[in-house]
Amino acid sequence: MDNQPLPLLQQRFDMLIHRVPDEGIEFWFARELQEPLGYARWDNFLTAIRRAIASCGSTGVEPADHFRDVTKMIEVGKGGQRPVEDFMLTRYACYLIAQNGDPRKQPIAFAQSYFALQTRKQELIEDRMRLQARFDARDRLRESEKELSQNIYERGVDDEGFARIRSRGDAALFGGKTTQAMKDRYGIVKSRPLADFLPTLTIAAKNLANEITNHNVLQVDLQGEPAIAKEHVQNNLSVRDMLEQRGIKPEELPAEEDIRKLERRVKSEEKNIAKQATKLPADDSADD
Repeated sequence: MDNQPLPLLQQRFDMLIHRVPDEGIEFWFARELQEPLGYARWDNFLTAIRRAIASCGSTGVEPADHFRDVTKMIEVGKGGQRPVEDFMLTRYACYLIAQNGDPRKQPIAFAQSYFALQTRKQELIEDRMRLQARFDARDRLRESEKELSQNIYERGVDDEGFARIRSRGDAALFGGKTTQAMKDRYGIVKSRPLADFLPTLTIAAKNLANEITNHNVLQVDLQGEPAIAKEHVQNNLSVRDMLEQRGIKPEELPAEEDIRKLERRVKSEEKNIAKQATKLPADDSADD
C-alpha cells in the first residue's frame, strides 16, 4: 500500500466507512483497518488500539464513546464460523490509533490526516501530511542529537564541547555560515533552536549527518572533542555535497514557520477533534 497516489488511499479508506442509518454516525471496524494501516498481525494492531484507548482517557474523553468491543463471526474451513474480537471505532478513535503508528509509512501518515479532518479534501490532507512530516523530522533530529550528546559525553566531551561540535557541523552544512549566522539570517532569537525554523529537508539533512556521526563514533570508538568534531564536520560536508549535486544549498532555503507555534495550533485542532467527535451509537444501533 506504500507509495499509492493519495486519491487511491482516500478511496480505500472511504470504502471502509460504516454508517448508522438515520443517525448520521460514521464508524470503522478495527479488523478492516488493520491491513490498510500496515499491520500484519492482529496482536500488534491491538497494542496500538490499547495505547490509543489510554491516550483517549488521558485527555478526559470517555473511551467508551469512541472504542467499543464487539464480537464478529468469521468463516473458517468447510463453512464453519468462529468468534473473533473486534472494535467499533469513531473517527476520533481511528485518529488516535493512527497517531500510534509509524508516520514514515505512507498509509499511517495519510490516516493521521484523513481521520483528523472532518472534510477529506485532498489538498487539505496533503497540507497536513507535509506538516506532520516536519514534526516527525524534528523529533528524529532531537533524538539523534540526544544520542550524540550521550555518546560523546562518554568519550570525554562536555556540554560546551558538544555545542562546539554541533556548531562546526552547522557551518559545514550551511556553506561556512555558523549557527548564529543562520539565526540572524532567519531573524531567530538567540534562545531558540535553529532547527525549529528549518524546512523539513534541512532538518532531515542535519539528522542524517548526526546519525552517521553516531554510527562512526561507536564503530571506530572515537575519543575526545578534536576527533569527533572532525568526523562530524566531514559528515555534514558529505551531506551538503549530496544536496549540492541536486542543486540545493541549505543556507539559501527559506525559513519555515516556528514549529512551536505549529505544534500549539495542531494541539488546538486536536482538542477540537475530540470536542466535535461523533460518539458511537447505542449497542443495538450498529448493525449494518
